[in-house]
Amino acid sequence: MALSPLNQRRWRNFRRNGRAFWSLIIFSVLFGLSLFAEFIANDKPILVKYRGEFFTPIFSFYAETEFGGDFQTEAIYRDPEVKCLIDSGGLEACFDDPEGIIDEIRAGTFQADGFERGWAVWPWIPYSYNTSVDRPGAAPLPPNGQNLLGTDDTKRDVLARVIYGFRLSILFTLMVTGVASLVGIFAGAIQGFFGGWLDLVFQRIIEIWSATPSLYVIIIMFAILGRSFWLLAGLMILFSWTGLVGVVRAEFLRARNLEYVRAARALGVGNMTIMFRHMLPNAMVATLTFMPFIVTGTIGGLASLDFLGFGLPSSAPSLGELTLQAKQNLQAPWLAFTAFFTFAIMLSLLVFIFEGVRDAFDPRKTFS
Repeated sequence: MALSPLNQRRWRNFRRNGRAFWSLIIFSVLFGLSLFAEFIANDKPILVKYRGEFFTPIFSFYAETEFGGDFQTEAIYRDPEVKCLIDSGGLEACFDDPEGIIDEIRAGTFQADGFERGWAVWPWIPYSYNTSVDRPGAAPLPPNGQNLLGTDDTKRDVLARVIYGFRLSILFTLMVTGVASLVGIFAGAIQGFFGGWLDLVFQRIIEIWSATPSLYVIIIMFAILGRSFWLLAGLMILFSWTGLVGVVRAEFLRARNLEYVRAARALGVGNMTIMFRHMLPNAMVATLTFMPFIVTGTIGGLASLDFLGFGLPSSAPSLGELTLQAKQNLQAPWLAFTAFFTFAIMLSLLVFIFEGVRDAFDPRKTFS
């Protein structure tokens, strides 16, 4: 679908803003990779070949008995016996000396009746965000070749948790910001366009709602209903939508008596068409100027709640919880450095991108 001349000009302006354009590329690559986190960091193989059949453990449940084991529970693919059963085609000798048989198979010296070579394709990081790392020593463990960013205080791989946590933070932020922005823009447009008693009543409601201590409400709701992703997202939306109301309201109050609005009314154009087709595009610069504050505020709010223990469930890969671990384990500086650089890079890229979008929508901005 071809872009309109106006949108083509906006895209050219965005492209000429080198900082914003390259930030978009870097962020898109990072976020795109995080969307496939299960293929990058997982304690299950991506693909398994066993006795001529193919299995996809990252998508499906497979009991250990399907690979010649004894248990009906899900196979623990990092267990030496399960690895040996897959590599050897289910030989019973794997229960006696699994590691020795694996070494012989990989060296090409293993010979046995019924032997049928199998294999497994593993992710780059053989740990998920909740996998305990099998390394000697007291946690948290420092970085090495096995764990590039070390482990946390429960021996979980930090790099795997950062990948999953980055995806979770961005998806949470996009959802909360998107819904809150739609509600805030609609409410501000209604207030600014119609004014009068409607504007007065809405302003008093927003003042009361904005003064409500959101942290206390979240704590109370979690105590009653329990911690969950969707409950936290809903509560964050309830307290985030007011941020854009004042900006959009001011723009609509300024524009509602301009000539093009009065001309549209005289021609019989409907109010909703005037508001969202003619007036809203002119209010987008001010709206997008405020958008980075909502995005960074949502990310910071999620991290703060996780840091205080009132955020996502404890089983979730949380960057805020990583920050808490850095505070509690000052002898493990890799935790603090990882949390700091993750937030710094993520927030900087998002702010640069939204700055470029804001300038692209501003008709007074041009780039050489």
